[in-house]
Amino acid sequence: MKALRYYAPEDLRLEDIPEPECGPGEVKLRVRNCSTCGTDVKIRHNGHQNLTPPRTLGHEIAGEVVEVGAEVAARYGTEWRVGDRVQVIAAVPCGTCHECAKGWMAVCRNQTSVGYQFDGGFAEYMIVPAEVLRVDGMNLIPENVGFAEASAAEPMACAINAQELLGIEPGDTVVIFGAGPIGCMHIRIARGVHRCGPVYLVDVNAERLALSAKAVHPDEVIDASQVDVVERVLELTGGRGADVVITATAANVTQEQAIAMAARNGRISFFGGLPKTNPTITCDSNVVHYRQLHIHGANGSAPEHNRRALDYIATGRVPVEDLITHRLPLERVLDAFTIVENGEAIKVTVEP
Repeated sequence: MKALRYYAPEDLRLEDIPEPECGPGEVKLRVRNCSTCGTDVKIRHNGHQNLTPPRTLGHEIAGEVVEVGAEVAARYGTEWRVGDRVQVIAAVPCGTCHECAKGWMAVCRNQTSVGYQFDGGFAEYMIVPAEVLRVDGMNLIPENVGFAEASAAEPMACAINAQELLGIEPGDTVVIFGAGPIGCMHIRIARGVHRCGPVYLVDVNAERLALSAKAVHPDEVIDASQVDVVERVLELTGGRGADVVITATAANVTQEQAIAMAARNGRISFFGGLPKTNPTITCDSNVVHYRQLHIHGANGSAPEHNRRALDYIATGRVPVEDLITHRLPLERVLDAFTIVENGEAIKVTVEP
């Protein structure tokens, strides 16, 4: 079968490898969609500490069950059948550590990931490992949801996790930094689930802003390469600032700007991680102190967030089909990475 294999930074190979064999406590999938994200681009250029080559990449996965291990039902209490349409989590909690026992599976200290420690979905077939099935990490796709939409449930789950920590209230003014697919999903979740007020979308790429704005219709787009973002947000809010700010980008300055523009009792999500070579920002601690700001990290998602994402898609509360602007065959998977890197699309999905 064809699979995209990681060997080293700048050494990704689409090659023929044997189809994986399904163990007694595993499920084998025919991958139907595996979508791409900015992390895939980072791995292409810089690798990742959790990747041991060779490894099949891809972590936003939807597919069809083609084989069920003989012990799956007895081990996990789940009745999977050949032909079932399923979505697979990316971040895999252990289910037994202190954090998991507290219900904090998104910050499991023993977390592993599909496409990192386990072979992922940029392939014709893949194995859903016991570690995923043990934590109920494979979800049946609702009948009215396509494979491509279901593959978007994983990144949406990450956004759901972040927003759940922010306590967004009806009418809140929300600022989203980053006009990529995650930024678009954040807008739709804030509106469709939390019934927020005005939403302002910020980016430094005018073309990307225009593309995303056409899809999700923020109340205003702010080109940070042309205007002072903090000053503009203060103008738009009558000097009060934003109730909620989400930095869905890996730029240090956006985190500093988020603090500067937050209203009293404002909530901030540092959603996008910063480069490991430059992970610090300058924070005016007195602004945090006197405005009583709440700054949250956001680390991936838990299995429950993936199930909730599928429900939001199925019920239309958070539509994603129109965000999928490019569909490419597996033979063009590296082209998909390039399209993402160049900001030429909202969401790119690969169809093996």
